[in-house]
Amino acid sequence: MPLVRIAELEIDPKQIGSYRALLAEEIEASVRVEPGVLFLHAVAVKGTPEKVRVIECYADQAAYEAHLTTPHFLKYKAQTASMVRSFRLVETDPIALQAKSGSISN
Repeated sequence: MPLVRIAELEIDPKQIGSYRALLAEEIEASVRVEPGVLFLHAVAVKGTPEKVRVIECYADQAAYEAHLTTPHFLKYKAQTASMVRSFRLVETDPIALQAKSGSISN
Protein backbone atom coordinates (compact mmCIF):
# COMPACT_ATOMS: atom_id res chain seq x y z
CA MET A 1 0.00 0.00 0.00
CA PRO A 2 1.45 3.41 -0.91
CA LEU A 3 2.19 5.84 1.90
CA VAL A 4 0.54 9.24 1.41
CA ARG A 5 1.10 12.25 3.65
CA ILE A 6 0.21 15.92 3.51
CA ALA A 7 2.77 18.35 4.87
CA GLU A 8 1.27 21.64 6.02
CA LEU A 9 3.87 24.39 6.27
CA GLU A 10 3.78 28.08 7.03
CA ILE A 11 6.71 29.96 5.55
CA ASP A 12 8.16 33.34 6.53
CA PRO A 13 6.52 35.64 3.92
CA LYS A 14 9.78 37.57 3.45
CA GLN A 15 11.50 34.35 2.34
CA ILE A 16 8.77 32.76 0.20
CA GLY A 17 10.64 33.20 -3.09
CA SER A 18 13.77 31.51 -1.79
CA TYR A 19 11.73 28.79 -0.13
CA ARG A 20 9.80 27.99 -3.30
CA ALA A 21 13.02 27.70 -5.32
CA LEU A 22 14.55 25.28 -2.81
CA LEU A 23 11.34 23.24 -2.59
CA ALA A 24 11.09 22.96 -6.38
CA GLU A 25 14.72 21.80 -6.56
CA GLU A 26 14.15 19.18 -3.86
CA ILE A 27 10.95 17.86 -5.45
CA GLU A 28 12.54 17.59 -8.89
CA ALA A 29 15.53 15.65 -7.51
CA SER A 30 13.38 13.35 -5.38
CA VAL A 31 11.08 12.35 -8.24
CA ARG A 32 13.96 11.98 -10.70
CA VAL A 33 16.37 10.02 -8.47
CA GLU A 34 14.25 8.03 -6.01
CA PRO A 35 12.25 5.12 -7.46
CA GLY A 36 10.15 4.94 -4.27
CA VAL A 37 8.91 8.53 -4.61
CA LEU A 38 5.72 8.14 -6.64
CA PHE A 39 4.77 11.82 -6.60
CA LEU A 40 5.30 15.08 -4.76
CA HIS A 41 2.92 17.99 -5.38
CA ALA A 42 3.43 21.41 -3.78
CA VAL A 43 0.69 24.03 -3.69
CA ALA A 44 -0.08 27.21 -1.77
CA VAL A 45 -3.44 27.96 -0.20
CA LYS A 46 -5.10 30.44 -2.56
CA GLY A 47 -4.44 34.01 -1.48
CA THR A 48 -1.90 32.99 1.17
CA PRO A 49 1.39 32.07 -0.54
CA GLU A 50 3.06 31.47 2.82
CA LYS A 51 0.72 28.51 3.52
CA VAL A 52 2.33 25.68 1.57
CA ARG A 53 0.95 22.16 1.27
CA VAL A 54 2.97 19.24 -0.07
CA ILE A 55 1.12 16.07 -1.01
CA GLU A 56 3.60 13.20 -0.86
CA CYS A 57 3.23 9.64 -2.12
CA TYR A 58 5.82 6.93 -1.53
CA ALA A 59 5.79 3.29 -2.62
CA ASP A 60 5.92 2.21 1.03
CA GLN A 61 7.28 3.11 4.47
CA ALA A 62 10.80 2.02 3.49
CA ALA A 63 10.78 4.39 0.50
CA TYR A 64 9.70 7.26 2.77
CA GLU A 65 12.43 6.48 5.29
CA ALA A 66 15.02 6.28 2.50
CA HIS A 67 13.84 9.66 1.18
CA LEU A 68 14.55 11.28 4.55
CA THR A 69 18.24 10.32 4.31
CA THR A 70 18.97 11.50 0.76
CA PRO A 71 21.47 14.33 0.19
CA HIS A 72 18.92 16.47 -1.67
CA PHE A 73 16.32 16.18 1.12
CA LEU A 74 18.87 16.89 3.85
CA LYS A 75 20.09 19.95 1.89
CA TYR A 76 16.50 21.20 1.56
CA LYS A 77 15.84 20.74 5.30
CA ALA A 78 19.05 22.55 6.29
CA GLN A 79 18.60 25.45 3.87
CA THR A 80 14.92 26.03 4.69
CA ALA A 81 15.02 25.53 8.48
CA SER A 82 15.00 29.27 9.22
CA MET A 83 12.21 29.87 6.67
CA VAL A 84 9.65 27.46 8.12
CA ARG A 85 7.47 29.00 10.84
CA SER A 86 5.34 25.90 11.40
CA PHE A 87 5.11 22.34 10.12
CA ARG A 88 2.46 19.66 10.54
CA LEU A 89 2.44 16.23 8.91
CA VAL A 90 -1.00 14.74 8.24
CA GLU A 91 -1.20 10.95 7.96
CA THR A 92 -3.75 9.64 5.45
CA ASP A 93 -5.45 6.45 4.32
CA PRO A 94 -5.29 6.39 0.51
CA ILE A 95 -8.63 5.78 -1.21
CA ALA A 96 -7.95 6.22 -4.94
CA LEU A 97 -4.66 7.37 -6.47
CA GLN A 98 -4.45 7.99 -10.21
CA ALA A 99 -2.24 10.27 -12.28
CA LYS A 100 -1.26 10.88 -15.86
CA SER A 101 2.43 10.47 -16.62
CA GLY A 102 4.56 13.58 -16.93
CA SER A 103 4.72 16.66 -14.80
CA ILE A 104 3.05 20.01 -14.68
CA SER A 105 5.16 23.01 -13.71
CA ASN A 106 4.88 26.74 -13.57
